[in-house]
Amino acid sequence: MSIRDIGSRVDGRQPMTRAQAARLKVLSEEAFEPEAFSRRLTRAEAELRIETLSAKLKLQDGPPHTL
Repeated sequence: MSIRDIGSRVDGRQPMTRAQAARLKVLSEEAFEPEAFSRRLTRAEAELRIETLSAKLKLQDGPPHTL
């Protein structure tokens, strides 16, 4: 899902789901960003943070880049 799709697929006013909370908690710990997790997030906010942290972790799994 792209960032543009979030608004159309997720009602931004609803609280995040349990599945989102669990996934976000794990990702925030794996990325060493515990502040990225908050129980007060909306579904849209949670989805955006999940997408962002997933991308960050994916980049970290790649080979080191040299200049």
